[in-house]
Amino acid sequence: MTHGTGAPTMDPVTEDRVPEPLTEYAHRLTRRVRAFDRRHPLLWDLHFTAFWVTAALIDYAGGGWRHNAHSLDVPGWLLLTMSLGLSVPLLWRRTHPGAALAVTIPFAGVDAWTGAALQAALLQLVLVYHLALRRPLRDLWWATALVLAPVLGSAVRHGEGTWDQQLGSHLMSVTVAVLIGVTVRTRRNYTEALEDRARRLETERDQQAQLATAAERARIAREMHDIIGHNLSVITGLADGGRYAAAKSPQRAAQALDAIATTSRQALTELRRLLDVLREEEKNQPALAPQPGLTDLDQLLDGVRSAGLSVSTTTHGVPDLPPGRQLTVYRVIQEALTNTLKHGGPDATAAIELSYEEKGSVTVTITDTARTRRADGPGRDRGGRGLPGMRERTALYGGTLEAGPRPHPEQGWRVRLHLPEESPQ
Repeated sequence: MTHGTGAPTMDPVTEDRVPEPLTEYAHRLTRRVRAFDRRHPLLWDLHFTAFWVTAALIDYAGGGWRHNAHSLDVPGWLLLTMSLGLSVPLLWRRTHPGAALAVTIPFAGVDAWTGAALQAALLQLVLVYHLALRRPLRDLWWATALVLAPVLGSAVRHGEGTWDQQLGSHLMSVTVAVLIGVTVRTRRNYTEALEDRARRLETERDQQAQLATAAERARIAREMHDIIGHNLSVITGLADGGRYAAAKSPQRAAQALDAIATTSRQALTELRRLLDVLREEEKNQPALAPQPGLTDLDQLLDGVRSAGLSVSTTTHGVPDLPPGRQLTVYRVIQEALTNTLKHGGPDATAAIELSYEEKGSVTVTITDTARTRRADGPGRDRGGRGLPGMRERTALYGGTLEAGPRPHPEQGWRVRLHLPEESPQ
């Protein structure tokens, strides 16, 4: 957003919020305590239980229970038994909260009936909290009834204050304990869901990165094959021709060497262009030339012809293809002519027929007159990336690619590419 002065201001909603040092310290401390508790749960349970057992025994031994008691004529041994019975079950509050609460109910009943009104009876609220935290919410109905039953019995037997006041006060305490447990449980479930989602997103991100890396490697392999395979085939043909011409026509041998030098420079230029894309660390990258298209077909055919392969072309329609389709057509023609140079023999010729239609549809047919039969069938490109690379490029646009020997009695090889009309966006 901007003000009248035109100076940009940062939106407080999108501004990165740096946590306060005290808050960050509290979070770190909480995470450490929870991690320690997960590793040593019994140690924390023993400390927690020992603290409240000690508090209950101090209330009994110090006579603090007398300030709230309805009757002071309670034997000491019974007070000690009730203090331990109401506090020791806290040890199982996290593993068996329902059973721990059920164990305390008889002691709470005796406490209410005798009128001792020990403060340790309030520890039942801790067990109610853990029930709300860990057990189904339907268990809270019977738990609430069991906790309130001694309170109701005490009000009926001793009659201090109205029973609805005592029952309502205790019911409010139980409700607060339940609400705290449900809140903590909801927060914990939400945090676990976020952590699980973060883990799944991290796994998905890693998988996407691996898929992208594999796709990029395949693309680079296709480009390297197209560049190196084609140019090396042309250089090989020129070198063979120059060797034969060296004895009879030194001038033609010199022309072959010039063509080899030109083709080598072109291959190096394309390789540098491809490698420059991979150098992400360099800040000052050179300007990258565009990928080859239909306008580069003449240069490609000139290089093939200079290597000794006679190529004729026939064009129908007006070419009007986007760059991606042009690159596919160019690479398929390049790969087909490269295979002809490799396997066609010295007297082979090639013919290219291009048919352009509306909406980006195009059909390309490349045929050669190779006489050798060892190239027929899948062996022509066995173990290489030529035909798989052409099919991968074709599949990107929903096209079809056919490659195989020409029908008898014709000899040679035929490659037919068809890209359908572009789908409307």
